[in-house]
Amino acid sequence: MLKLELNKSLEVLNNQKILLYPTDTVWGIGCDATSEKAVGTIFKIKERNESKSLIILVDGIEMLQKYIPTISENILSLLSKTTKPTTIIYNNPIGLAKNVVAKDNSVAIRIVKSDFCKQLITAFGKPIVSTSANISGNKTPKCFKEIDKSILDSVDYIVNLHSEVVNDKSSTILKVADNGELIVLRN
Repeated sequence: MLKLELNKSLEVLNNQKILLYPTDTVWGIGCDATSEKAVGTIFKIKERNESKSLIILVDGIEMLQKYIPTISENILSLLSKTTKPTTIIYNNPIGLAKNVVAKDNSVAIRIVKSDFCKQLITAFGKPIVSTSANISGNKTPKCFKEIDKSILDSVDYIVNLHSEVVNDKSSTILKVADNGELIVLRN
């Protein structure tokens, strides 16, 4: 089952299509984070202004460093120890779709903990977008059955895993300040 879902999901990502999938936090709408076309489709689905950025998922520190070339030892140490999903907003990313980067040239990136996501991103070889499976401004669904029909109808593929899991945890969000210090935005 897992192998089949990974293969179908990879096909969707490789064709710049949109995926609905379980993450290490909530159900996410995702695509290739390096494809402006695919990212633009996600903004349309969510009815979200492109000035608001999206979260990007990577499979580990090595992939993170391809897109964020300068990461302090302090942050690398934190990432190697954290067990809770932790999203960090970094400055000056490279190699990502322009419309996934915020106007202030920052981007939110999380190293995934979920086995499915980690395997998918590793096999894909690039980061993927992860934004909650809801219309912008609406309540974030805690489980698959809470996802609005308009979202279900607008994606190209729905991963058939973990549909019974209820997940109300969100990630910790930290921001790298200009001086390199971490600011806690959500714990």
